[in-house]
Amino acid sequence: MDEKFVSIYKTVGKNLRDQRKEKNMSQQQLAHLAGKIDRSKISDIENGKEDFLFSTLLKICIALDINVEELFKN
Repeated sequence: MDEKFVSIYKTVGKNLRDQRKEKNMSQQQLAHLAGKIDRSKISDIENGKEDFLFSTLLKICIALDINVEELFKN
């Protein structure tokens, strides 16, 4: 992962975790709803450790029923 983007990945991860918890959803449930995503990948994204594809992020947003912009807010 490119070091200059670490803060963005951490922001996205924190916001993803907050949105998931707001919906009382486990990482496993989210992974299942997002389709063919490992629970461990969800965990890595939430912890800012995953250099994810944008399409993966869009699938997660659809599963959470949120706009992708929500994940980039500070």
